[in-house]
Amino acid sequence: MLTSKERISRILGLKPVDHIGFHDFFWGETREKWRSENHIDKNVSVNDYFKDDIVDINIFNMVADLDFAEQIVEETEETKLVRNGNGSLLRWYKKGSSTPEHVDYLVKDMASWEDRVRAHLIKTDNLKKRIDFQKYRETKTECEKRNLFFALGTANVFESMMAVCGHENMLLGMALEPDWVKDMCSVYSDLIINLIETVIAEEGKPDAVWYFEDMGYKFKPFMSPAMYKEIIWPAHKRTFDYAHSLGLPVIVHSCGFVEPLVPGLIEAGMNCLHPLEIKAGMDLLKMKKMYGARISFMGGIDTRNLVSNDKNIIKAELEEKIPAVMKGSGYILHSDHSVPSEVNFETYKYFLETALKLGTYKL
Repeated sequence: MLTSKERISRILGLKPVDHIGFHDFFWGETREKWRSENHIDKNVSVNDYFKDDIVDINIFNMVADLDFAEQIVEETEETKLVRNGNGSLLRWYKKGSSTPEHVDYLVKDMASWEDRVRAHLIKTDNLKKRIDFQKYRETKTECEKRNLFFALGTANVFESMMAVCGHENMLLGMALEPDWVKDMCSVYSDLIINLIETVIAEEGKPDAVWYFEDMGYKFKPFMSPAMYKEIIWPAHKRTFDYAHSLGLPVIVHSCGFVEPLVPGLIEAGMNCLHPLEIKAGMDLLKMKKMYGARISFMGGIDTRNLVSNDKNIIKAELEEKIPAVMKGSGYILHSDHSVPSEVNFETYKYFLETALKLGTYKL
């Protein structure tokens, strides 16, 4: 019986294992619901209850101006409109877990980037202020104690640029002002590498680096493969190579339809793709057939089937996918996004037990 650390390490290396890996994300409302129904003790995390193999944390503060106190521009019973240290104006919803509405950005072009943000990000004397060393240290120690796989997560360049100028400005910039976007990529890749280097120098290495890069929407990526290769890819290559230089595999989270970008991501050095969002058009079986000899996969199980709470539908999907994607190793079970509160506790328990039973390798 392998430990979680051994299992995930071997899966990412496409090596034989005892059974498929497991990792998932549960919305806060889901965790609260299951605890209120007395399925899980309040002192036990949902991931621990289900014996998750991976612990991933994000300890870096990537906001440009660390000294900027967030300003509440407008507040209602349901929402809060906030200006942050990136100069971004975001509307947060108070009830439920969700991403904010992107209202406006002060950075819209090269001039505003240089005027408002760039100088903050190239400073190297405040790197330690951007890092939660205590969280890293405590999580790493706990993972070592329990033989769990420890992944250090951070936004990569696309996600970081989106946070400072928004999708529309960034994508227009890629087409009309590419030197600006290339400069942002350079600045953020420097920052990412410096942050990882700083925390590792003080606290030691994780087991993997997990980069967050939501580069797709429904049935389309945000850019063409050619534009990705010209503008974003060099920064990916650099940051992925840096992780590899430390002996660490690279997991890439990219929601939406990113199939056309996968060859470039593999060339840049991606070892595992997550979460293969079905409703956006991603196809786990197709990806396994095309790239399963080169990378591993995490996800690709339709959350909408879990929401149905229909065990027959869930079983049918698992029986179709698990035997195929576990061949040759390289698969970690995960929903194709995250688990919402509409999913019943017994449904999820059945889903996990059925998947692991199907995903156990026979000697």
